[in-house]
Formats: sequence, C-alpha cells, structure tokens
Amino acid sequence: MPALACCVDAAHAPPGYAFPAGDSSLPFPVPCLPGVPLSTTSIHAAAAAASENSSGHWSPSLSAELYKIDGWGAPYFSVNSSGNVSARPYGTDTLPHQEIDLLKIVKRVSDPKWAGGLGLQLPLIVRLPDVLKNRLESLQSAFDFAIQSQAYEAHYQGVYPVKCNQDRFVVEDIVRFGSPFRFGLEAGSKPELLLAMNCLCKGNPEALLICNGFKDVEYISLALIARKLSLKTVIVLEQEEEIDLVIEMSKKMSVRPVVGVRAKLRTKHSGHFGSTSGEKGKFGLTTTQILRVVKKLEQAGMLDCFQLLHFHIGSQIPSTALLSDGASEAAQIYCELVRLGARMQVIDIGGGLGIDYDGSKSGDSDLSVAYGLEEYALAVVQAVKFVCDRKNVKHPVICSESGRAIVSHHSILIFEAMSSSSTSASAASMTSYEMQYYLSRLTEDAHADYRNLTASAIRGEHEACVLYADQLKQSCVDQFKEGNIGMEQLAAVDALCELFYKTFGASDPVRTYHVNLSLFTSIPDFWGIGQLFPIVPIHRLDQRPSARGILSDLTCDSDGKIDKFIGGESSLPLHEIEGGGAGGNGGKYYLGMFLGGAYEEALGGIHNLFGGPSVVRVSQSDGPYSFSVTQAVSGPSCGDVLRVMQYEPELMFETLKHRVEEYCHHDEDSDDSDGDHRMGSIATVANCPC
Repeated sequence: MPALACCVDAAHAPPGYAFPAGDSSLPFPVPCLPGVPLSTTSIHAAAAAASENSSGHWSPSLSAELYKIDGWGAPYFSVNSSGNVSARPYGTDTLPHQEIDLLKIVKRVSDPKWAGGLGLQLPLIVRLPDVLKNRLESLQSAFDFAIQSQAYEAHYQGVYPVKCNQDRFVVEDIVRFGSPFRFGLEAGSKPELLLAMNCLCKGNPEALLICNGFKDVEYISLALIARKLSLKTVIVLEQEEEIDLVIEMSKKMSVRPVVGVRAKLRTKHSGHFGSTSGEKGKFGLTTTQILRVVKKLEQAGMLDCFQLLHFHIGSQIPSTALLSDGASEAAQIYCELVRLGARMQVIDIGGGLGIDYDGSKSGDSDLSVAYGLEEYALAVVQAVKFVCDRKNVKHPVICSESGRAIVSHHSILIFEAMSSSSTSASAASMTSYEMQYYLSRLTEDAHADYRNLTASAIRGEHEACVLYADQLKQSCVDQFKEGNIGMEQLAAVDALCELFYKTFGASDPVRTYHVNLSLFTSIPDFWGIGQLFPIVPIHRLDQRPSARGILSDLTCDSDGKIDKFIGGESSLPLHEIEGGGAGGNGGKYYLGMFLGGAYEEALGGIHNLFGGPSVVRVSQSDGPYSFSVTQAVSGPSCGDVLRVMQYEPELMFETLKHRVEEYCHHDEDSDDSDGDHRMGSIATVANCPC
C-alpha cells in the first residue's frame, strides 16, 4: 500500500502539507515544496512559527476587551496588571490599593488550614458587602439628584424584595446599609414576611414593609401584627377578594391597616420578562376592580386606609421610554384615586430596574438595558411630577422594589475547570506506526474510500477531501456495527480523518471544559429560561486564550452544560489547562460567573444530590491583601443533602456498619482494622462537601 504508507508517514499529512507538532488547538497547515522531503527540522520550525503566532503580544487590557469586562463589569470589576480579575468594592471611588484580587481570595479560602488557608472546597460564592452598600447608596443618590433637579416635592425610599436573595446576611446588610435613607423590605410569602419583620425591628422606623403576593387569613393576620408592632406595613392587594379578608381581619384584631393595590397597567413590556405586565398579567387589579375596592373601603369607613398604588411593568425594563410610559399611566391612576377620596401617599413603581449582563448597553435585548441609574431615576421623577402637576395633586413618595439591580453585582460564583477534551484527541494519541498498522487492515471497501480521500488531498481539492473523509468515517462506522472491523481500526480512521479536517480547516476547534459545579444548583436560570451571565477566567488574562470551549458540569444530565455565552457566542475563549504551576497557581484554572447575586441561590436545586457551593463574605481592609474574610461557610455535606431528601444518615451509617462487620467476619483475608478502615472511609465521605 504505497499510497497509504505515504500519507501516514512522518506527520501523516498529504503531500504539500505538514502538521505543526505540539499544537492541537487550531489548524495550521504548512506548505512544503514539491519533491523536497519533509524533515524533522522543518516540522519544528513550523511548530515554532505557529507558537509565536498564537501567543504573540497580549495584555490584560486586551482580555478586558475580549470578555467585555469594561462593559458589564463597570464600575465594580476590572483586570489588574497581573492578569487577574479585581473587584472594586466602592465602584468609581475605589482607590488602586483598595482593589481586591479574586485569585488571592480563592487561594486564601481553598488553601489547607495547615498552610494558613480556610480549607474550603470549590465551587465558591464570594459575597462583597461593600459592593452591596455601594449599590444601595448609588440608587439613593440617583433618586436624590433627580428629585432635587426637578424640584420634586416628596422623597424617595426604596424597598428590597427579599425573594431575590433571602440569605440572612444579605438581607441584614441591606437593612443596615439602607437605614440612613429609610430603606425597607418587600415580602411575598409568610416566611419572607417573618424574616422581614425580624430584620426591620433593627432598621429605620420609617422604613416600609411592603406585603405582596397571595394572601390568606394567616398572611393578613401576620401583616396586621406587624402593624401593631409599629412597623410601617402596607398590605398590597394582588387580587380583589383580598380586600374582604383585610376588612374582616382588621376589625377582629382592632388594627387600622394601610392598604395598597397593584394595578394592571395597559403599558406592556414586550420582552421575556414582560409576561407579568399588561391587562393579562398574572397579578394586579384592573381599573374596574380598583373602583370596586374603593367602594368597599368607603362602605367600611376605611377609605382613608388606602394609601399606596403599586405597579410592575416587568423585570429588566429595556428603556426609559417604556418606563416613562408606565409611570405616567400609573400616576394618572394615582391622581384619580386622590380625586375619589383615598388618602394616597406613596406610588410604588415596583421592580424592573435592569442591569447590563452583556455590556452592550442595548435596549433591544433581555440581557441589557439602555440606561443607567441616573437616567432611570430621572425618567420616573419626571413622569410622576408631570402628571401630578397637571392634576394639581401633591407629589407622592416614590418607592421602588429594585432587587436584581441591588444584589446582582455583589456575588461571584467561582469554580474550577478540571480537564478539557476535544474531538481531535484521537489524532494526538496515536503514533504513526499504530495508525499505519491498523489502517492497513481495513476492508477493501474502506480502502477504496481511503484512496479517493488521498487522491483528492494530493490534488488539493479541499471540499472533496472533507467529503471523502466523512464518507470514509461513515463507511467504517457501518462496518464496525456489522462486526467487520475492530475498535482499533475505527479509532485509526477517526484519527486520520481528524488530521485531514484540521489541515483543511474543517475540524471543530471547540473543546469541552469539565467544571466542578452543578448547573442546576448554581446557575439554574441558564437551564430554566436561557438566562446568560458573564463567565470569565479570573486569572491568566495577561495571556492570549489559545482555545475555545463550552462548559460541562458534574451532573449525569445532558442539559448540564453551558454552550451559550454573552455576545451571541456559542463558545468561550479559554486557556489551556496546564500542569506544573501554570500561571503561578499549581496548574489550576479558575472561572468566575458574575452578576448572579439575584435568584440563583434560591432557585438552585439538588439535582444528582449535589449540594450548594461554599460561601465567603469578603470586605475591603487595609491589610496586605486588601481584604479580610469576615465569614466562611462550607458547602453542604453528603449527609446534609441526604437529610433534605428525608434520609437519616445516622441510620444509614449503622446499616452500612453492620454490613461491613458481616463482610469482614466472612472474609478470611480481612481483620478488624480492615473493617474500621472501611467505616472510616464511609464516614469521611458522608461528612465531606458533596
């Protein structure tokens, strides 16, 4: 088989091309002069040229541009001179020495205790309360400026919807940080109402407690108790029949309630998050229903209790034009309620203040918004003021329920890429001799396809070469299924065809990076609604990424992968996972998912019984690393997760202990120490993070 020997000799390339050694990431065919033998020197020279071409000059600023960090990350994240992602805890007011290197946090947290670390396992959630405080202050400042510039005659005081992230320390931080400007809480269920009541006992006495969501007798009773405890509680009606319960229970408990209604506006948000808006929205009352509520309150002698109007266009409002339209419609309803005799005080514009997930600052995407905090606040204040001035109505207090915009930036999910794989691995793992040996033992039909392949390669017919390679692979797959060729021959054909694909640019360059997290636990919105988050290597950003990849999680589920990224990309620029201390970090490769502080933790499940990540709170300090870890919580153990599913690990341990004892008793080669070792291993697994 002279033709066969020719093709698989040396670098296994068809005449006229050589494959650069040591580069499996990108195809780089090197022309050879006809009649000149391909030497080892020429291969190494080609490899060196390819290496120089792929590494070239690179800088942290180029990585910041590549991953759009200056877009979605500003003003809280940047790339430092070491090529690591840094957090800027005070936003634009952060001084250079106050920046926090995320890689240093990972090292401090994950190093063993004997080495001065905390010994926690990844994945890891890093919470930055300084960022949370800055978000609250920035939102308040934006409204304060808009109110002052427009001569608005009332104030702004927001509430945080705890459903976005109910973590105790997050909610307590918000109440504490927001106390100087009367920042309150919003609850949508009885447990949320209980935690909100508890937290606001330590907050500003003027802070609002907004009660949204479905309300039964117990919910309304609890809200009225909160009113008795001097918390500024407002029961917001989501359904018309709730007013009957409020009137009945308030009379029984001798409590004068404060009531609001959620209005169904005609203004509709057309994006994915706008399904709760418009006349057919899930919650709220129509104008007809609001009029009936007014009548019932008037008949009960409680019309003065009606003091708040609430509306919600939808999350991620894309533009201030839509926001102004909705606020104007709501302000018109507010003025009409004043005319009807209600003692109105507050207009609650709900949620919807969006964040820029992809850095595009576009109003045409669910992933971005075409405004900042200042533009948002100005649009609301102008719209409400214009309507109220026209109707000669006193300006209401403006309240908002901005959750996503407050908590998203302060939380970072960090995880490790453990390994990577690609379809070209077979070509790199098979020697020239092995490939020639197995290919020579193919069937005659396969040899015919092979001859067509090599002939088209020699003639330089690229499209035909790829076509014949596909044909050869399929032919061999069919013959393998029929038992006519062995696994070794099939692998040799795969390796050979991959070499041809790479030469002619038809190879799929995308690799699969296997990461140590569960998508369903840590990023459920990606799986559930296709929500995209910025994902970036947190180090080695002073190096050019040499590969592209998708991310595959640890679960036994085909949906456990991330193959869509911001910017419309189906893969992510990544670096090689190297050993022996690559990047000065022992060969480990860390990625971060940003802007995930809202919803992900509460929505995450335990698919495959993988528990949640470890969590640390990190504050800026004047120490040598610019930060201090103020709290560290290890991820749930295997025993913790089993308890969630109603198992009792202690009883399971006893059952397995009896089994071990029985096994060791009947095994002549085992002794008591062997049984103790087995039980020790089981106990270790049960108590380690899962």
